[in-house]
Amino acid sequence: MQYEKSCGAIVFRKYHGNTELLLIKHANGGHWSFPKGHVESQETEEETAVREVKEETGIDIMIDTSFREVVSYSPKKDTVKDVIYFLGMAKNFDFTPQPEEISQIKWVEISRVHQILSYDNDRQLANKVKALIKYSY
Repeated sequence: MQYEKSCGAIVFRKYHGNTELLLIKHANGGHWSFPKGHVESQETEEETAVREVKEETGIDIMIDTSFREVVSYSPKKDTVKDVIYFLGMAKNFDFTPQPEEISQIKWVEISRVHQILSYDNDRQLANKVKALIKYSY
């Protein structure tokens, strides 16, 4: 059995009185999700999340380490993958998709993300951050 580990962030912003989440559409597969990527050597989970969001979207984030969720799944036969997600507050709002990996990026009002996200795991994460953001930010 092979093991893979990625880290990413559920990135949010407050915009015109609304809370919006950053969603990305993967070029390979066409599914909508949150930015994430593989951990590089000597990198912490938080550093990976910050780097991957920046590489995939051009957005700088501030990580909230009080939110750390692990999603486990099997992307292919004989492989288990853990993805560690943090909550990330956007420092800038303009994005630039990484063309090799990301076909589209958009800010989506938090009450509408369920209509766009491709996977139930991501919808559950959105529910968890919704409460945290509402009461903490």
